Amino acid sequence: MVTKSLRREKIRYRVRKKISGTTGRPRLSVFRSNNDIYVQLIDDSTSKTLASASSRDKDIVAQKGTKVEKSKLVGAAIARKASELGLLDVTFDRSGYLYHGRVKAVADGAREGGLKF
Repeated sequence: MVTKSLRREKIRYRVRKKISGTTGRPRLSVFRSNNDIYVQLIDDSTSKTLASASSRDKDIVAQKGTKVEKSKLVGAAIARKASELGLLDVTFDRSGYLYHGRVKAVADGAREGGLKF
């Protein structure tokens, strides 16, 4: 029996074989828990996290709204941090999650913040 988590892991490993982040075009990785959402800009060539944002950051926790609305704010926050680092192009890694709901909201927030992927 294949559970949701096993299915997600298989998708995640299959996608990660094909995409990787570089210094000029880092990987925008999304992790979604039941309550929060976390994103990181990762340079896989040096195995370093360049920037991160989450729904647990002080400025986002202070906001009222649904989890989808907070996810959009997380996308905008990571776009701000990326532009401070001089990064405009990223590779989006949804980590096996469906491109729907909170994951889509993060991508939309990042695009509105100026990231291209």
